[in-house]
Amino acid sequence: MKSDNVIISHVRDTDHAIQTNADHCRGVAEFARLFANDFDMGEIAYLIGILHDAGKERSGFQSYIRFATGLDSEKTYHGEDKQHAFVGAILAHELLPSLRPLMSFPIAGHHSGLDDFTNLREKLGKTVPDDVSRTYSFNTPGLPPSLIKYLSDKENMKSGLHHIIRVLFSCLVDADFLDTERFMNIQDFRLRENKSSIEDLSDRLLGYLDEIGRKSRPSNINRIRNDIQHICAEKSRLGTGIYSLTVPTGGGKTLSSLLWAVKHCMEHGKKRIIIAIPYTSIITQTAHILRSIFGPENVLEHHSSVNPDMIKDEVLRHKYKLATENWDYPIIVTTNVQLFESMMSNRPSSCRKLHNIVNSVLILDEVQTFPLENLQPIIDSLVVYNIFFSTTVLFTTASLPALKGDITMGQNVRQRLKGISQVTELIPSTWHLHKDLKRCKLTFFEERISYDEIASKISSHRCVLCIVNTRKDAKEIFDRLPKDGTVIHLSRMMCSKHINDMLEKIKTLLKSRDDVCLKVISTQLVEAGVDIDFPVVYRQEAGLDSILQAAGRCNREGLDDIGNTYVFKLEKKPFGAVGRSCDARDSMPNNTDWFDPIEMEKYFIHRFSREETFDKANLKELLYNPTAIQFESASDAFRMIDDNTIRIYVNYENSDRLIKEIKTTGPKYSIMKELSLYSVNIYERDFKDLYRYGLLEEVIEGVFYLSDAKQYDDNLGLIVKSHWLEETIIC
Repeated sequence: MKSDNVIISHVRDTDHAIQTNADHCRGVAEFARLFANDFDMGEIAYLIGILHDAGKERSGFQSYIRFATGLDSEKTYHGEDKQHAFVGAILAHELLPSLRPLMSFPIAGHHSGLDDFTNLREKLGKTVPDDVSRTYSFNTPGLPPSLIKYLSDKENMKSGLHHIIRVLFSCLVDADFLDTERFMNIQDFRLRENKSSIEDLSDRLLGYLDEIGRKSRPSNINRIRNDIQHICAEKSRLGTGIYSLTVPTGGGKTLSSLLWAVKHCMEHGKKRIIIAIPYTSIITQTAHILRSIFGPENVLEHHSSVNPDMIKDEVLRHKYKLATENWDYPIIVTTNVQLFESMMSNRPSSCRKLHNIVNSVLILDEVQTFPLENLQPIIDSLVVYNIFFSTTVLFTTASLPALKGDITMGQNVRQRLKGISQVTELIPSTWHLHKDLKRCKLTFFEERISYDEIASKISSHRCVLCIVNTRKDAKEIFDRLPKDGTVIHLSRMMCSKHINDMLEKIKTLLKSRDDVCLKVISTQLVEAGVDIDFPVVYRQEAGLDSILQAAGRCNREGLDDIGNTYVFKLEKKPFGAVGRSCDARDSMPNNTDWFDPIEMEKYFIHRFSREETFDKANLKELLYNPTAIQFESASDAFRMIDDNTIRIYVNYENSDRLIKEIKTTGPKYSIMKELSLYSVNIYERDFKDLYRYGLLEEVIEGVFYLSDAKQYDDNLGLIVKSHWLEETIIC
């Protein structure tokens, strides 16, 4: 195609073929309509696609693309203004006034991100360039009845409009990427095709469960697990909603929730299953199970520690990388951080996946770990996705927090928690699973004890796990334990590779539990979801949910008649959130049946009453005013986990080799992914000390390496105090 007088959108690198802007906009519009049809807004999304690149008609952009691609060597580019996203936003604002916020925000932000309303208003105040056509002819679609009904509720308008705009933005961004890819790189585009449906995969799950059933020996626990699976299969027929599956540790909730989700998808035409988990250790464990059931080609594990370059199959590796961009896969396993920060983001790369959460099943594991200071926007998001976007939500946990109804006991009445109006529990209350699956008893020590005293108690057992609240407590107790047998320390002062190595060692030793002398001192990193089983567990005082999670590591497989979990108090009482959790538990009667889900709900109500805010990022102010939505500010403010630490890389196993590769070849993606296994996050004061002592090398900008092997202990991990300073003092 000759380029003279053609409005160009893209030029293919390999053969200089031209995609016209009209063809691109129609292609994007068709994709966007397909995506948005799932929530009855396909026609609006279509018009967003038609107008999104209208600004590419500008002579400045046309000069730029001809020059940048080498298409027209006779023409030169003199730095003319090539910005174009604002043009389509202005046209949408002028031509479709009844759809203004729904269209203008996504179009204006489809490259740079969703704006704060003040920035959008400034863009809309510009003039459409004279060389841009205004000859658009289309009928303005009416608002769909589902949207009118939803937004007629003022509270829905406040909490839901920003999500609706963001999901429309997702439809546009993904459509834009896909249509561009279809023209520029047809091989990649075709790799995205021919994915399995949930219905295709259902037989694999049923076959897997049948095989487990045949191999399992008859026992009370296996009978209960079968009963749980049966009730989940039966209740999968219930409609789109918000559900909970409250099952004590050992009840098989992972497989039962999966069975429920697969059958629910088939019953109600849901597109995919998304499983969000708080800890990467549980994700890795869960993803391994899912791959063994459904095959690696059907399970996307998406979090910061996954390195796709470790996949040997080249085609699968590339498909995997493509799927991380938009979650167009039948089964996704990810982190809570990835999920909820994407839901609050304004960035195209983060939001691109959001439309694929629509009409899916979302399983939220270990829901008790949701950060309370962010609980309100988390709950509001789930309610919007459930009611308007037809996403079914399932909470799975042994310790379900009080999420149903409003909790009005907060310290600040304005910060009370507005809960979910209806959460349907799948397990009948008459089952009393907490009694049937009880495998340990809790004993609370009333008196506070010293490090020496708790170390002495731990030493009296041959096989024991002790979980504490801080890295300092873990080190102090570990240092006091006699090193007879195997004594292992676990904390985040160790890099992920080191922790994983130690966990594998622990699991191997526990296979011969009766013959081994094993003592493990750990922070909370083993508390939820880690598949280890000790006859005796000690847990430092904490919230009831944490205590029961720790108890879940005690006699997990029922190898003993009854295990023992002891809750102790160190001399110094915990402060902050842990201290408030301890106070909430202490306010409950001593004769409480701590394993009863009803008591857990009471505990959380006590705990919520001590919380200062459920919206630390102040998203209510930033997002809940329909005429003044501040997408960018909210995205910057919201973090699932407050992290005031700095990442450094330590000298453990292969890290030194990787650092040398970075120095030679630069920070390649695959190298940085592998290097992430050797990182430790430390407080700023410790970072400054190590830097001042000259122990940290900045390999490239922002990548700090502690090369001195003496600063990393095989037992304790990173030592933040300089050993050089100690040696100088000793001399």
